[in-house]
Amino acid sequence: MASLSFVSSSRADKSFNVGLGLVILFAAAEIGAVGIHYISAMHPARVAVAPREVLVPLPSVAPSAPPVALPVTSPAAALTPPTTVSSEIDRLTKQAQAARDSGDTVNALARLQDAAQRDPKNAEVLAEMAMIYESTQNFDKSAETWRRVQTIGPSAGALYDVADMKLRTGVPASASTAAAPTAIAKLDVTASRGTVEGIPPGSTLGISDISASETPDPDSETNLMLRISVKKRPGAVIDHTKVKIQVFFYDTVGDNDIKLTDADVSYEWLTPNHDWADSNSETLAVTYIRSKSKAKTADSDLAAAAAAINPAKKGKPMRASPPPEAGARKYLGYIVRVYYNDQLQDKRADPTKLLTLFPAPNTASPQ
Repeated sequence: MASLSFVSSSRADKSFNVGLGLVILFAAAEIGAVGIHYISAMHPARVAVAPREVLVPLPSVAPSAPPVALPVTSPAAALTPPTTVSSEIDRLTKQAQAARDSGDTVNALARLQDAAQRDPKNAEVLAEMAMIYESTQNFDKSAETWRRVQTIGPSAGALYDVADMKLRTGVPASASTAAAPTAIAKLDVTASRGTVEGIPPGSTLGISDISASETPDPDSETNLMLRISVKKRPGAVIDHTKVKIQVFFYDTVGDNDIKLTDADVSYEWLTPNHDWADSNSETLAVTYIRSKSKAKTADSDLAAAAAAINPAKKGKPMRASPPPEAGARKYLGYIVRVYYNDQLQDKRADPTKLLTLFPAPNTASPQ
């Protein structure tokens, strides 16, 4: 007889509930394991990114980072040394010399001023400027520039002595190069540019020395002799008929007036021939005599106001007659000018203010 077995409904519900709970627990465990796996996998990625975010901006905010040299794009550029200040000054000075030799003093001064801006303590550049100012009769600028040389002090070498002498005796004194010939001869700038002591740059003749001596004379108020040495540039051939040496004596009249002298003026050569053929230097003596008993007559007013000496001629110089004026006269000083081929070569004066009061023309007037 077949038998049937039946499970009660209450037991079936309990078994189903237990199985369902196990399935849910298993699923939760799986889900948790997967979640832990992904969480652990994502964590290192964030750690690796963080250093990049911190390190990237560091180079741009480092305040003490030294400048980085740019790479050299050309091998030749790496081998070429930078232009030094001294070489640039040397270049400008040579350009100034070339301009001056061609008579372009404007460009010569411009180059020298550029060089002086680069090295304000370069005594040779300043001295070159001062000499050009003298040659153009800009005496104020010349004195100012020599003063700049003087402020450099003894470190300027021989130029310091030249500047000191020029400022003591007055500027201009183009023959102050003669007053300190030894110092000038030692200058590299002089040697490199062919300048000879006592001869201005660009000139064939120069005044190498002037000495004044006064002789006691009971019959004269003033008995003065100038000894003027005129030197040629070595190797130059001089046509002595084209040499003109002008000597102007000046007196004070009254309290303030300065006039050409009316004293007796004569000259003689102290060196034979005076043609610069056998010697580089010739010496001229010019005498100024103011007599105590000099009469104020029309004839006396025809006495020498200026001496224009031509080496090709003998005797007393040509004379000019100043107009008569009232007031006592006293010897003041002189101006000496040297011309060759009617072109001014050199000039000197004592006191030097006479050069400013009576500037020399660059071309001699016919005698």
